[in-house]
Amino acid sequence: MRPFPGGRDREPRLTVVGVPGNRRTTLFQDAVRAAGLPPAREVSWLDVLHGRAGFGPGETVRLDSPGEDPEVDRLLRGAEDPARVEGTALWYARFTAAARGLGERARAAGAELLDDPAELAVLFDKRLCHGVLDAAGVRVPASPTSGTGAPAVSGWDDVRTLLAAGGLRRAFVKPAHGSSASGVLALETAGPGRVRATTSVERDVSGRLFNSLRVRTYTTEREVAAIVDTLAPDGLHIEQWVPKSAQAGRAADLRVVVVAGRATHAVVRTSRSPLTNLHLGGARGDLDAARAAIGAAGGSWAGALDLCERAAACFPDTHCVGVDLLPAGGWRRFAICEVNAFGDLLPRLTGLPGTAAEGMDTYAAQLAALPGRAARTRTQTRTRTQTQTRTRRPTEDRRART
Repeated sequence: MRPFPGGRDREPRLTVVGVPGNRRTTLFQDAVRAAGLPPAREVSWLDVLHGRAGFGPGETVRLDSPGEDPEVDRLLRGAEDPARVEGTALWYARFTAAARGLGERARAAGAELLDDPAELAVLFDKRLCHGVLDAAGVRVPASPTSGTGAPAVSGWDDVRTLLAAGGLRRAFVKPAHGSSASGVLALETAGPGRVRATTSVERDVSGRLFNSLRVRTYTTEREVAAIVDTLAPDGLHIEQWVPKSAQAGRAADLRVVVVAGRATHAVVRTSRSPLTNLHLGGARGDLDAARAAIGAAGGSWAGALDLCERAAACFPDTHCVGVDLLPAGGWRRFAICEVNAFGDLLPRLTGLPGTAAEGMDTYAAQLAALPGRAARTRTQTRTRTQTQTRTRRPTEDRRART
C-alpha cells in the first residue's frame, strides 16, 4: 500500500544523510522503493564533513548514523583504528557541530529535517539525556552524573566516591558519548579492593582500549581502575544497575522503536551477561512470552509502551528513536535505560500487532508516518502564524489611530 496517496505532488522529496551502501541506507532505500516512492537522494557524511553537502527547498531530510565508514570515523574521532574505544569526546564535538551546520544549511534552503540537531546533542550525551528524562518524570535508574551541573568523573577515585555516596554497589559505568556498549562496564563492588567488571573492552599491554566482540570479566581493582582512568577524559556516566528480569534463564531487556510519538516495534534482547546487545552474543527473545510474563506478574504491557512514548516525547523533533526498556521486579516494573537516535536497525522485525505499523519494518513505519507529521507541521505553522498576527494587531491598530 502506498503511504502517500494523492499523486506525486503529495509525495516528499526524500534525502538521507548516511553512509551510502551500508546496511542502514540500503534498508531505508528498500522501504522507499516498496512504498512506490522515488529513491531517496543520498548525501554521505563524508561530504558533510568536507563541506560539500547541499540541500534544496521541499526536501525531507533524514539523518542516519555516520558509523561503519572508517574514513568518517577517523575524521570524527581522530583515531586511525576504528576498534579503538577512546576518542568519543572528540567524536561528539565534531559530530554535533557537523549536524548543527547541516541543519542550518538545510533550513536556510527550505528543507525539513526529521532529526533535530539540538536534540541529537542531548541524545548523544548520556548524562544530559538521563537528566532530561528524569526531569520529565520518566522513570530512570538512579544516577549521580545525570543532568547539567552533575559532578564530572575524572577517574576511578571519583567513581568509587560517587558509588559510595549513592549507596550503589552495582552500577553501569558508560562513556558519556558511546554507543553499542562500547566501553561500558557492568561494575560490582564489595568493599575496598573487591571489584568485578563485565565489559567488551580489551586492554593491550600499552594500556590502549579496543572494542571486542567477546565479553570478558576483570576482577582486580588495578585492572578496572586502569580502564576507567583511560575512559574518563572522554566523559563518564554512572547509573544504578537495575537487575533485569529473565527469560529462559537469561537476562532480558527490550528495544522499543517509537515513530512520530507512537511505539511501533519491540524486540526482546536476552543474554547470559549483563550486556544484552545483539552483536555481543545477545539473542532475540520471545516477545509473546515477555508480554505473558508481564501480565502474570501484574504488570501492564500498555503501560510499558506508554513509558517508552513518554521518553520519546522528550525529543519531539526527532521522528524516530529507539528506547531501551528495563524490565525489573519479575516483569512487573519498568524503567528507561537510554534513548537512541539511531536505534532502528532491526532487520526483519515487523511492527506490533494492532498498531499502524503492523507488518512493516522500522523504515517502512517511518515513511508511513510522514503524512501525519507533515499535517502536524502545517497545523503548528498556522497556529504560530495566527498567534503572531494576534500579537502584532493591537500595535498596528494603535498606529492606525494615531
